[in-house]
Amino acid sequence: MRLNGVLFWLLTSVSFAWRALKTNKLRAFLSLIGITIGIFAIITVFAMVDSLKQNIRDSLDELGSEVVYVQKWPWGTGGDYPWWKYVGRPEVNVDDFLYIQRNVSLAEFVVYTQSITRTVSQSDVEAENTTIQFVSHDFHAMQNKELREGRFFTEFESANGSPVAVIGADLAAKLFSGSSALGEVIRFSGKRIRIIGVYDMQGSSLIGDGLDDRVVVPLNFGRSFLNMRQLGSASVEIKPYPWISSEELISELRGKFRVHRRISPTSEDNFAINEVTLLQESIQSIFSVLTIAGLFIGGFSILVGGFGIANIMFVSVRERTGEIGIQKSLGARNNFILFQFLWESVFLCIIGGLAGLLLVYGVITAADAAVDFDFRLSSRNITLGIAISVLIGIVSGFIPALTASRLRPVDAIRANG
Repeated sequence: MRLNGVLFWLLTSVSFAWRALKTNKLRAFLSLIGITIGIFAIITVFAMVDSLKQNIRDSLDELGSEVVYVQKWPWGTGGDYPWWKYVGRPEVNVDDFLYIQRNVSLAEFVVYTQSITRTVSQSDVEAENTTIQFVSHDFHAMQNKELREGRFFTEFESANGSPVAVIGADLAAKLFSGSSALGEVIRFSGKRIRIIGVYDMQGSSLIGDGLDDRVVVPLNFGRSFLNMRQLGSASVEIKPYPWISSEELISELRGKFRVHRRISPTSEDNFAINEVTLLQESIQSIFSVLTIAGLFIGGFSILVGGFGIANIMFVSVRERTGEIGIQKSLGARNNFILFQFLWESVFLCIIGGLAGLLLVYGVITAADAAVDFDFRLSSRNITLGIAISVLIGIVSGFIPALTASRLRPVDAIRANG
């Protein structure tokens, strides 16, 4: 019986709400537009922030959450970054890499990377501003990137500095127009390099372009004709064994590297040990600002929309005063009248909320198609939008519904007359 009563209230309120929409189209539209804009603003911000978080999380996962980086500069953002403290530090170099490789026992992989930017050519085709990355042999094992064609350097090729390279998919397409790049020769800085592998397409991310436009060559090949100490921007990447935490690795690494750099116990480090978690903490503050801004804009719109819904409900109560009186004279209880108008308010807000969600979906779909970025509207955000709509409907419609439920039958019928 109770379930039948609820269904009756729901169907009656839907019927009344639909009748109110048809009878007062302009008034209903103006009242709902605030809810629509509010839900659109809030859910769009949440969807954008969630998309950014997921894309950054995917990008950071590619770096490896357990990998630590020994570099000259600590990672950081913001206007208070004390660059003057770090500018005089020595650059990380190959000798540092070799020391870490020999002495840090908790490291499964130790990789040295250093890059330059040059024009790469093949016959009469050139690719300007291409990143040439010099890497030690364990680079491929630690990065674990798929190869579309060919292979990575052998240990012999790495040790002997052979003029061989693995290139990115975009660069291969640019230089060879879709034909196979394996065995072909490219040139940069007057050097000829034979291509032995092509990376599979990775796509761009929020923290870099990956390997799609890069040339990866053995470190010792670069050492054979470049002064690596003068290039700067070097990095030693260390990955611990699976059973070792990054905290344990950092503790051993810091102690031994301070000995290697001959730093006294009372002096600060003249190197930085960076982790992916540092980037996550910096980015989180940006997300917080975006979320607050979205809540403010959307909350203001919803507040205006809530007042609009309350107004339309008061008008609905006034127009149907006689109807309320007749229902009460026939035995309708106060809670029947209360829920009848409350359901109507919720129904109106759900219509506005669904319209807002449809706008969000349209914007997300258009943005996803327009730019190389994975936007998504999650089921959690859809549920949140509907829940906010229901909440606004309850809050906006409660006082008008309570007013209607407390009308006396005789007064209501008389007021209608």
